[in-house]
Amino acid sequence: MAHFDLLIVGTGSGNSVLTAEHEHWEVGIVERDVFGGTCLNRGCIPSKMLVVPANRVVEAAEAEALGVAFGEPQVDWPGIRDRIFGRIDPIAGGGEQYREGQEHVTVLRGEARMVDPRTVSVLDAGGNRSEHTADRIVLAAGARPWIPDIEGLAVTPFHTSDTIMRIEEVPEHLMILGGGFIAAELGHVFAALGSKVSVIHRGARLLRHLDVDLSTHFTREFARRAYLHLRTEVTRVDHVDGEFTLTLDSDHPGHSPAVERLTGDALLVTTGRIPNGAAMDVEAAGVHLDAGGYVRTDDTLSTGVEGIWALGDIRNPAQLKHLANQEARVVSHNLVHPDDPVSIDQRVVPHAVFSHPEVASVGAREVDLEAQRVAYRVGTCGYGDVAYGWALEDTGGFAKVLVSEDSGEVLGAHVLGYAAATLVQQVAQAMQFRIPAERLAREQVWCHPALPELLENALLDAVGT
Repeated sequence: MAHFDLLIVGTGSGNSVLTAEHEHWEVGIVERDVFGGTCLNRGCIPSKMLVVPANRVVEAAEAEALGVAFGEPQVDWPGIRDRIFGRIDPIAGGGEQYREGQEHVTVLRGEARMVDPRTVSVLDAGGNRSEHTADRIVLAAGARPWIPDIEGLAVTPFHTSDTIMRIEEVPEHLMILGGGFIAAELGHVFAALGSKVSVIHRGARLLRHLDVDLSTHFTREFARRAYLHLRTEVTRVDHVDGEFTLTLDSDHPGHSPAVERLTGDALLVTTGRIPNGAAMDVEAAGVHLDAGGYVRTDDTLSTGVEGIWALGDIRNPAQLKHLANQEARVVSHNLVHPDDPVSIDQRVVPHAVFSHPEVASVGAREVDLEAQRVAYRVGTCGYGDVAYGWALEDTGGFAKVLVSEDSGEVLGAHVLGYAAATLVQQVAQAMQFRIPAERLAREQVWCHPALPELLENALLDAVGT
């Protein structure tokens, strides 16, 4: 048994907790998988490195509207894949070697489970279990794909986002179960790179966590590139001779329920991700989980058990890397300065889906404001209503802002179209620093004919031109 001043479980954002202030501490870091966590190895970074070439293919196809024609794209999937992981894998390996080379850090490989408030057991790949104690413990073990209980699914070679990006070849027909951001991004990627893509989703709209206008428009646009089976459940999965067969049960308003079958050579399950708190048995240490299985913390990220903090996807249902990084900075400070703790500020959190079209949001949706009975005004502007949108020949994209009737502050913003994630950050900044919509719209010079005029016009529409 080893004893540490600090034991960190998880090497995603948990790895960035350590700073020069911790160099005099004996530190243990537990990792069950690849060093660096989900974002680096199988999440936001490799997926965006796939989205960029996919975007190029779609842009080439859309260029005819601009008077430019390209030939059929030649997709080198092994080259694309190996460019990505040839860069990422050395970073993951280098991060582990760096930590192993630090005299005050011990890297522990294996599955971690809590024994009590000061003890963590680690089960390594060889089946050997060791126990380690620590004065302070940080839970940063992230989340994992949730696999639905569908007849036959468990015995098939389906993919999740953890595995699909390293496949040997582009599928002929990729069937995607789920309608969230992973389905939207990877569906875009493989449709662009040559797959027939079918999305099976029990809801009526894709990205239904977004504002209804954004979700509705995205679903309509995405249907141009993928086959959408909405209001549909998969009731059985079969796999024979390399082919998947899905039994579908569809229920559309005004129609009798219908059962059909869909076949393809690859199946991607994107039905959500669940936090790893229960799998770590954190409750054995007195740490509480909420109804969704997320570790409960206060705004200093203390779990309420002295000496135990949590950060990232294990505690935050948003499961966003930028929040995990912010939380790591807070935990890093509070570990060293327990008498002068800082708190997280997650009032304003931008988020994006890098599909085609790209979508991004920050703040409240209309449904949220309606539920809270908040008086608000709506401002909108289409891409086609500003000069740069004309240049793009974008007739479907738009920006939408929600402004408080009482304070005049921006309560939310939602963008669908080219560079949406970049555009929405400007509104996030205004919301964070409480700049009223009127000032934001009128008291700065907006570059013409740049795309941010989209936001200017949406704000003016909300406050009254």
